[in-house]
Amino acid sequence: MKFSIGCDHGGYEYKEQVIKYLKDKGHEVVDCGTYSLDSCHYPVFAIKTAEKVKNGEVDRGIVICRSGEGVSIAANKVKGIRCGIGYNTTVARLMREHNDANMIAFGADYFTIQEVEAMLDEFIKAEFAKGKHEIRVNMIKDYENK
Repeated sequence: MKFSIGCDHGGYEYKEQVIKYLKDKGHEVVDCGTYSLDSCHYPVFAIKTAEKVKNGEVDRGIVICRSGEGVSIAANKVKGIRCGIGYNTTVARLMREHNDANMIAFGADYFTIQEVEAMLDEFIKAEFAKGKHEIRVNMIKDYENK
């Protein structure tokens, strides 16, 4: 699987660890920045990461900041993106199964890297359940296309 990943300064250290984790598992990763701990503006990197998903350059995207909120909000402004905040392994799985999420956000201040990796594992292996969930996701897509 191929991922784009982006963060602000608050998520930089986790981003670096997640890249290594994914590569060690055989995945490809496109690093959309930031590239240091220097203060920066999260929308730049969240949108860049989401654009890679939107354009089909990658299968899924990952964004990280201190809370996960800002990067998730920014990513969701990109047409076609469905980004949820991973806050436990069940939700990480359900956002794929029920919402066909193509991105996941994490708050580096609220999880250990091991928890993030466990949530990523669930997000990666889960598949969209379709059925009634597809009807709901299509309702979102229809509104987005207005």
